[in-house]
Amino acid sequence: MELMKVAVVQAGSAVFDRDACLAKVETLARKAAEKGAQLILFPEAFVGGYPKGLDFGARVGSRSDAGREDFRRYFDAAIEVPGPSVERLGTLAGDLNTYLVIGVIERGGGTLYCTVLFFGPHGTYLGKHRKLMPTAAERLVWGFGDGSTLPVFDTPAGKLGAVICWENYMPLLRTYMYSQDIAIYCAPTADDRESWLSTMRHIALEGRCFVLSACQYLTRADCPDEYDAVQGNDPATVLMRGGSVIINPLGEVLAGPAAEGKTILMADLDPAEIARGKYDFDVTGNYSRPDVFQLRVNQSPQSPVAGEKKGFPA
Repeated sequence: MELMKVAVVQAGSAVFDRDACLAKVETLARKAAEKGAQLILFPEAFVGGYPKGLDFGARVGSRSDAGREDFRRYFDAAIEVPGPSVERLGTLAGDLNTYLVIGVIERGGGTLYCTVLFFGPHGTYLGKHRKLMPTAAERLVWGFGDGSTLPVFDTPAGKLGAVICWENYMPLLRTYMYSQDIAIYCAPTADDRESWLSTMRHIALEGRCFVLSACQYLTRADCPDEYDAVQGNDPATVLMRGGSVIINPLGEVLAGPAAEGKTILMADLDPAEIARGKYDFDVTGNYSRPDVFQLRVNQSPQSPVAGEKKGFPA
């Protein structure tokens, strides 16, 4: 396998403004492609926005009219899969001849999902991963994914997949991803704490895979005027400070962490490093004990309505 040049984008999206988000994606992806990127990762919820600092007017037992209006704006900024925004992103990946992995807010019926979309270098939409477990107040505005969207995809450097933000603290989910021979483990996130780096290094060592983590550098200026964030209305206020990073299968940092400011991290991934790492630790292979531990994964789509067509007498 040949080296793969990858890019991790650290920038702020345009919260509640789908078209402005997509325009930013196009500009930033082209910059990464000009640097030679063959795979480009964007942060969690980049298209549609991560509503840092909002409470959507929720209290135990009540919701405010203003909070409902915030949700309505968020709902309108989300994308449908499939849909025109997906086609636009696929066209971009094809034009740039890159793999594109990007966090979006997906609208499915009346529910929003925190989703990662995957595109191939020929402009093909490959698939998606819906966040299984929204964290804390995220559950007010996002639904739950299921086991039907835990894919990996073949690339010249090995299998590609994604685990979103605090899903990375779910040991059984990580185990399932490792069992699929994931080589390029993408971790788009909104966690900008210093402790996130240790989590990413642990996963790289545990899975003996490359880990790419993208976090937004988001300021109050990236949000609309009516955005009533708890952090205040100074346009210069930093809502997310970044911390994006690229790590190799032995836990060594190849690029980053980018502590603050907008940037595009670049690194060359050598697939041979995965085999060197698994020589002494393959967590779902030579270092597993299936006689003691086994994981069962339900990969079936979960629907609230299931029916069977039955014949009736004439």
